[in-house]
Amino acid sequence: MSAILAIAGCGDNSRSSSGGSPESGGTLRIGAIGKSSKTERDPYATISNESDFLIMSLIYDPLTVPGNDPNVAPRLASKWESDAEQRNWTFTIAEGAAFHDGRPVTSDDVVWSLRTLREVAGETKVPVASVNDINPAGPNAVVLTTAGPNSQLPLLLRLMTFVVPKGTTDYSKGIGSGPFELESYTNGNARLVRNDKWHGGAPLLDAIEVTLFESPESMANAVMAGQIDVASSVGAVAGRTAEARGDLQVIRRPNDIAVVIAMRTSDGPFADPRVREALRLGVDREGMVAQVLSGYGAVANDVLGTGDPTYDTALAQRKRDVDRARQLLADAKFDTGKTYPLVTKSEAAGEVESAKVFARQIQDIGVKLEVVVQEANAFYDETWLKAPLYTVNWGTNDSVMFYASKVLTSRTKWNETNFKDAAFDKAYTDALAAPAGAKFTEASKAIQKIQYDRGGYIVWGMADGIDVAARSVQDLPKLGGYGRVQLERVWLSS
Repeated sequence: MSAILAIAGCGDNSRSSSGGSPESGGTLRIGAIGKSSKTERDPYATISNESDFLIMSLIYDPLTVPGNDPNVAPRLASKWESDAEQRNWTFTIAEGAAFHDGRPVTSDDVVWSLRTLREVAGETKVPVASVNDINPAGPNAVVLTTAGPNSQLPLLLRLMTFVVPKGTTDYSKGIGSGPFELESYTNGNARLVRNDKWHGGAPLLDAIEVTLFESPESMANAVMAGQIDVASSVGAVAGRTAEARGDLQVIRRPNDIAVVIAMRTSDGPFADPRVREALRLGVDREGMVAQVLSGYGAVANDVLGTGDPTYDTALAQRKRDVDRARQLLADAKFDTGKTYPLVTKSEAAGEVESAKVFARQIQDIGVKLEVVVQEANAFYDETWLKAPLYTVNWGTNDSVMFYASKVLTSRTKWNETNFKDAAFDKAYTDALAAPAGAKFTEASKAIQKIQYDRGGYIVWGMADGIDVAARSVQDLPKLGGYGRVQLERVWLSS
């Protein structure tokens, strides 16, 4: 099977810059959303804070990261290749990779880290049958053996595979091999300093200071006041305000964030596919994009992964059809006399507003929804993966297979809509087995068609990622989704 070799970056169009020669030095002050009550230091736990994820992405190296073209690029793994069956994948550790304490990164460290992640998160993050399928291949390479053909393994491991020294139990020191070292961490706020010996080349910045903000509004106020240099994923309202400011720049990352409605498909009021179709037809998508995203986004079509190169633009764009929606509800004998809770949380920018606008729109087809705003801890304890109807947000949107693997197959731990569909599982398996090219594209489109026809998501639009930054900040990532945390090439102009 063909090998994918090292790529020294993500291409000129993956970063935003006003030009000029890169300069060394300075401290970048960046804000990111999080909840003080949800701070996490363990890289193998569920990380819900954007601030913690940003910190971990800078101090730990995963095997692979998002790229521009293709949409997977090397990080700790300098290259990878598979056997002819696409079951045994060998990942070679980058030359010169070393932990912040000076120890070289070895295959034993990678195997231990991946096995730990597999034990904690299951196949959702490391898609192999057991820890015994993760093994060293000499001192500088590891082999992952999948249960069946898996052409997408390097992509599915992106930014999910942080590597630490073998046997690590205390994560408070943050010993990784990434481009920055942890100097201090207090209540979700961190100061990171440049790792001059990073295998990818020393960063230009002296340091990065990450500040946790509990709301996009407070983060927007901070960047407007000059208290931070970058407000990461701050949302459309702040973007509109910043556009009128000469001292600020707005970085737009298309196909960045999915804020969608999840309907439970296995049981409850939305189990009938006719009801789910009715709700999808009840949405005024253009209105949602205009009201919720202030135009910083695009209409979507109930398929996750709109930034994927294989995204199927031939699927008929769903339009609002109130009469058809009412007929489908009548055919399904849906009880329009009841009021159904739509649970949301103030996590992604615009998420609560999206629930409110959706609830108002859906009244037109005779469905009454009560928007319930939960605190994030309560949402993930009581609602996520359980409730009939709730909002979710995902900070990446460039891969159909990523979503299929993480939230749609019947085997995933994160099946947000409890979607158990044999035809979908088969289509997913077929896609994993298909080589790159026409066969894979065909298999990917089969996955999308099933989502479109009877899936549990209402994907009404895709939000642009909006970063507001001081004019001095150069080369911020423009890649959508998880690419936004790759700050190792950012610099400050004088």
